Amino acid sequence: MAKFSLFLLAAIVAVSAAFAPVSQTAVRTSAPVAFAAPKATPFSSSALMAEAEDMTWEGEYPPSKVLGPIMSKMPSGLLGMVSLIFLSMCVYSCAQSAALQQVPGAMNDGSWVKWYYVLGSFGGPLAWGTHVASWIQRKNGM
Repeated sequence: MAKFSLFLLAAIVAVSAAFAPVSQTAVRTSAPVAFAAPKATPFSSSALMAEAEDMTWEGEYPPSKVLGPIMSKMPSGLLGMVSLIFLSMCVYSCAQSAALQQVPGAMNDGSWVKWYYVLGSFGGPLAWGTHVASWIQRKNGM
């Protein structure tokens, strides 16, 4: 418990440092900067904007490239199966958590909360995302 309290205190101090007032001291602009960013980088804002503009589309559905380098190469059927697996994980985790809540005294001491059921509950949003990816791939003929 002491380690957790120390971690929590450190996190609060780190977060509160973001809201500290800015000092009003003058900064010399003629002094060399130790860690100056290079003027031209391959990841400059114009390169990122050009890539972001490529993700727009006209019509009912986007191209497969909006799914990223891995999911854009997966077929629609496989993404549908992955979506079903994630959905079944979520349903199973929620059902098992509900069953554990029925145990006498479980709500008082929190014994119904299991880490693996909490982890499995994230299957719902993942199922939705892979379902949409499957739809995009099906519309694109993959």
